[in-house]
Amino acid sequence: MKPQYFIAILFATALYWMYLLYAPYLMAITIAALLAISTSNIQNYLEKHLHSKLAASFVSSLLLAALFFAPLGYFLTTLTLQLNNLEADTIKKVEDYIRELIANPPSYLLFFKPYIAGGLEDLDVNALTAGAIKFAGKVGTFSAGFLKNAFLVIVFYFFAQYNGSTIVSFLKRVVQMSSEDGTLLSRELSSVMSVVFYSIITTAMFEGALFGLAISYIGYNGLLFGIMYGFASLIPVVGGIIMWLPFMLYEFSIGNSTNAWFIALYSIVMISIIADTFIKPIIIKEINKKLLNDDDAKLNELVIFFAIIAGLTTFGFWGMILGPAITAFFLTILKLFEARTAECERKQIIVED
Repeated sequence: MKPQYFIAILFATALYWMYLLYAPYLMAITIAALLAISTSNIQNYLEKHLHSKLAASFVSSLLLAALFFAPLGYFLTTLTLQLNNLEADTIKKVEDYIRELIANPPSYLLFFKPYIAGGLEDLDVNALTAGAIKFAGKVGTFSAGFLKNAFLVIVFYFFAQYNGSTIVSFLKRVVQMSSEDGTLLSRELSSVMSVVFYSIITTAMFEGALFGLAISYIGYNGLLFGIMYGFASLIPVVGGIIMWLPFMLYEFSIGNSTNAWFIALYSIVMISIIADTFIKPIIIKEINKKLLNDDDAKLNELVIFFAIIAGLTTFGFWGMILGPAITAFFLTILKLFEARTAECERKQIIVED
């Protein structure tokens, strides 16, 4: 056996066992690496002012935890506690309100009565209560798992920021990638991921804050539901409707039609039309302008949109980061092939001349 074949077999065996060893952490490692790529400009800024890579990595990790994972942890913990304290009497009261509303609806809701009345006949409160308790258990399990994964992501993110340049240089030497190809790959991926990450964070915080202020005005927990709306707004197409519609229906069911119309009109006009349609594109445009210095690094907004949808469908919550990253990586590889082909054609023309 030739030495190179033997080394290849050893490498494949080692790679297989490395996969088995780190398989439970691959998702956390991947997300941490992509987040490190997305926030590399923050890391560079902190290193410049703190004059310490260790301190910069620690501060950037704290910022990520505070801005991204702390709100999610608060939301999941609060939701779990609320669902665990849910009582059958509460569901029974809501059912009574809904039945009364359907039986004697206001004039502007009369057209709903034929469609909903039949469905209420088969409504089983006990089944709803059991389902809510079961759902609460699932949310609790998911919350514990998410918080554990969030902690791992923060830890891996710290090491990715601290050792990122060393790891990238080592990988370039291993795969024998030219400096031009390495620069193109890192620039494209970093640019796209930065735009996606900062756009997601900024727009989610902005729209969540708008909804939180409105919902706190009518007596609800503005922080909790603002966070929920912020993350709901990340879901393409439906977006925040899955947040304001239940509030509207609940307020109608308990007779607070003024609050119901307020939250519906405010969400549609102020958030969906003004904020999402007019202000959000301006925010993304400004982020593009600040982060991207050349047209080659830009990825079409429609491509990013479908990449986020595909990512959420395939990978769940983390898909909003993985989808654009995979798409940007694939398109960058195509650009590398295009550059190689153009270089070969240029050399062939020179030889023929």
